[in-house]
Amino acid sequence: MAEAAGVLFGLIGVVLTVRQSIWCWPAGLANVTLFMVVFFHARLYGSMGLQAVYFGLSVYGWRQWLRGGAGSGRLAVSRTPRRWALGLAAAAIVAAAVTGQILSARTDAALPRLDAALTACSLVAQWMTTRKWIETWLVWIAVDAVYVGMYASQQLHVTAVLYAVFLVLAVAGWREWRRSMTGISPGAAA
Repeated sequence: MAEAAGVLFGLIGVVLTVRQSIWCWPAGLANVTLFMVVFFHARLYGSMGLQAVYFGLSVYGWRQWLRGGAGSGRLAVSRTPRRWALGLAAAAIVAAAVTGQILSARTDAALPRLDAALTACSLVAQWMTTRKWIETWLVWIAVDAVYVGMYASQQLHVTAVLYAVFLVLAVAGWREWRRSMTGISPGAAA
């Protein structure tokens, strides 16, 4: 039941993110709360912890999208600053290595190193989403593709399907946010 409800709120949240709707954040809060329970029962502790961090990032993102733009206005889509991109890549590598070691040594995690790497990259992508940096969608595309296989291997088939849909939505998000940056209306582009 929690997995199905989490899937529903996850889909709603990502669709609203693609559309740049501020309501993506409350939907995301419901999604991550439900998936904390799902991942605890599946012994995917990295993914469970990731949901807890997503909760905090969702609260932050909600505020940023409302008041983080010019003159404390709404935030616009922009490119990731190079300095941030390098820092986020380095942080993901370090976090994946440390978390993977901890999960391997101290838990009964099913896929400790893969779970840790996906967790670290997902945190980077979520941070980028809170800032409306368009490259977030490229990170999400890569992460979602790998998550599909990981969840299927753990018999979380509904969640695997959800991440396959997230993958498609990430491609749509890339296209829509790119149009937003260039000022092309969605109906005008072929």
